[in-house]
Amino acid sequence: MLKVKDLEVVYETERGLLRAVRGLGFELAAGEVLGVVGESGSGKTALSLALMGLLPPNGRIAEGEVRLKKTDGTEIRVDTLGPVARAKLRGREMAMIFQEPMTSLNPVFRCGEQVAEVRRFHFAEGKKAAREKALELFRQVQFDDPERIYRSYPHQLSGGQRQRVMIAMALAGNPSLLIADEPTSALDVTVQREILLLLKALQQDWKGAMLFISHDLHVVRHVADKVLVMKAGEVVEQGGVEEIFRNPKHPYTKQLIDDSRMHPRKTPQVPQIQSEPLVAVRHLKTWFPSVKSFFGKTLQWVKAVDDVSLSVYPGETLGIVGESGSGKSTLGRSLLLLEEPQAGEVLYQSRNLASLEKGAWKKVRKDLQIIFQDPFASLNPRLTVGQAVMEPMAVHGIFATKKEREAEALRLMKKVGLEEEHFHRLPEAFSGGQRQRICIARALALQPRFLICDECVSALDVTIQARILDLLMQLKFELGLTYIFISHDLAVVRSISDRIAVMKDGKVVEIGEAEELFRNPQHPYTKKLLAASLAEI
Repeated sequence: MLKVKDLEVVYETERGLLRAVRGLGFELAAGEVLGVVGESGSGKTALSLALMGLLPPNGRIAEGEVRLKKTDGTEIRVDTLGPVARAKLRGREMAMIFQEPMTSLNPVFRCGEQVAEVRRFHFAEGKKAAREKALELFRQVQFDDPERIYRSYPHQLSGGQRQRVMIAMALAGNPSLLIADEPTSALDVTVQREILLLLKALQQDWKGAMLFISHDLHVVRHVADKVLVMKAGEVVEQGGVEEIFRNPKHPYTKQLIDDSRMHPRKTPQVPQIQSEPLVAVRHLKTWFPSVKSFFGKTLQWVKAVDDVSLSVYPGETLGIVGESGSGKSTLGRSLLLLEEPQAGEVLYQSRNLASLEKGAWKKVRKDLQIIFQDPFASLNPRLTVGQAVMEPMAVHGIFATKKEREAEALRLMKKVGLEEEHFHRLPEAFSGGQRQRICIARALALQPRFLICDECVSALDVTIQARILDLLMQLKFELGLTYIFISHDLAVVRSISDRIAVMKDGKVVEIGEAEELFRNPQHPYTKKLLAASLAEI
């Protein structure tokens, strides 16, 4: 179905030629799933963009060839096609599920229209037929209310919901080759399992081929038939999935597998419940209008956060878990008033944030920071990495000179696994995992007291994920930080949290100490989350 031979992908940069993929070759037959694994920056995404013909202007295929067998049985050499031929091929013969859905979806069109457009363009379907197909696909990717999703704009959905829209769009053309670039990294455990089962079932039905790119080796082992291990743009090992996992030959493969089995250990700490809460919310409600009348009156609301009350004590890590769309991220943004609540209070050191004047709020803002879920959407594309990390220091007057700010920015970059050579590069030059590390460094630049981590490690490979979690724990004790840690990954939340709050449909249904909640969950929904395991795939 797909033949790649001696592929080399290069990028023209200010510092010279960057070889992102070097001499890569493999074959993928119909009905097969090839898992591509490797650390962030290993060239996985560069490979997928090259296959799809979506490399940025400074990127190109320098050598090699890519051959694809179409659904009609004919074979074409993809790398030699012009822009028009490529456009006709994409979405029909080959489709891609992108890693960052917010930057891949068009913000000015409704989600349903974007999926229906694939059917109209490639199959010449009428508006009604295309709409029905889009709704059918939304039901297949586990949306409970496909009509609402159809008429929603991307910004009105959670990260996991946007990712499912992207999956529906990729499946709309019944492609012979599906490239899935971290398709489940933003999904909770229950939806992740359903999506993986769906992808496997669909792939078997259409007898196509799938290139499955992921940093999660556990997922790859359950999905793939073959595995290709990449490091620094090169293939260091490839073979059958069970063969690779049971008897890895290359030291790098062994390291990846070992890291996937490791979880960071949190230092036992009793939260200071007896003290005053550092941050507290009282009866918080953040609703969004869903349906409006002709005269602008709201007829239906999406109750993203619905009467939530909880406290976060100095020095503790409060984990927040729940399925996609449960209100986790909206709660995090509401705590910092990035979303305006309809009712309730947000208290920081017993002060109501909504009542603070502008000058007082700026001083408080330094203490309260957030690491957003989508790193590319939260970085200014015009600022280099160094400028992005230094900017908050300049705004808040931290360090007197630019030289001091540069030194601190470099120190923070190294702490999160970035190199000095990255200082002058723009965000577009990095992988998703690397961009997330930039955001973590930027959040730490102000030396905050309270940090909201919104899916901050979901885009990272296992090695860097463990390193970042260890770093967060180290900083917690060194700097006296307090965290709210939002994630769909229950294993990660358990390893870092002192207490855990479980959210469903905008409400906190259960809250308690982490180990006790895992050992003895009380609410049926909590039991459902804990029971959802990838081992069942």
